[in-house]
Amino acid sequence: MKNYTSINDIDNIKTWIEEAKALKQNPLKNVELGKHKTLGLLFFNSSLRTRLSTQKAALNLGMDPIVMNVSGDAWGIEFEDGTVMNGNTAEHIKEAAAVVSQYCDIIAVRAFPTLTDKVKDESEQVLKAFVKHASVPVVNMESATGHPLQALTDAITISEHTKKEKPKVVLSWAPHVKALPHAVGNSFVQAMQKMDVDFVIANPEGYNLSPEITKDTPIVHSQEEAFKDADFVYVKNWSSYDDYGKVLNTDPNWTITKEKLGDAKFMHCLPVRRNLIVEDAVLDSDSSLVIQQANNRTYAAQLVLKKILENG
Repeated sequence: MKNYTSINDIDNIKTWIEEAKALKQNPLKNVELGKHKTLGLLFFNSSLRTRLSTQKAALNLGMDPIVMNVSGDAWGIEFEDGTVMNGNTAEHIKEAAAVVSQYCDIIAVRAFPTLTDKVKDESEQVLKAFVKHASVPVVNMESATGHPLQALTDAITISEHTKKEKPKVVLSWAPHVKALPHAVGNSFVQAMQKMDVDFVIANPEGYNLSPEITKDTPIVHSQEEAFKDADFVYVKNWSSYDDYGKVLNTDPNWTITKEKLGDAKFMHCLPVRRNLIVEDAVLDSDSSLVIQQANNRTYAAQLVLKKILENG
């Protein structure tokens, strides 16, 4: 594996999950693998778990991480070809990616969508530009349409906590005050499609994710119907896909409560807005797996970096 840009870069998710669990038992086993290797982490957007867990993963492999907040610390980068650069951008991605490739053995990039231009967002301009112009492997730390590190983490977490060979997993929309990306939802859907689970998506009318992502996954517009006999409920807000980037619904009836959750385990990628997305009674209970998920972020990233280093 040269790059990790999509959950679809995983050839066998069951095998990957078991490898990640093994890393978790002995995180420093491969500490010599990344010795004298540098990981460049480029953040066009804010981060807490992704930033820290990916740095920790690199350190566990003996790598030296370098972190840059691109939007605040670097020259403005131009991504369009053939443009006359007489505006706010001072450096073209062709030079930027080539230069960073000389400093780093792997480049990890985090760049969110505009949520105003669907075509541009779905083109994955920033991520694909780094893949095209960098001479070293590229890792997606969340892009306009995907968050494959998070999705691998979620698959690991479900595998660790399931009591059934084929658990029922629900991805449920919940209300939010802002328009949020589809990336986490998209990658979670793709991960569950690779796993042996009974999977269903619950969201209000007008909030279906891209049909190219959901494919034949069942979609219902009733949480009550979706949550019946659920073992895991993964909750995330996303803005409208059809009416792109718009907030069409803030219905508090979609907030997750202990009563709705029943005996299921609650999952969320974090950060989570308490008593808007989910009530305190859920987050503060034994039903919540959000801290365990956050811990697994390190081992998902470590597995990806390990595979890239071994391939190099």
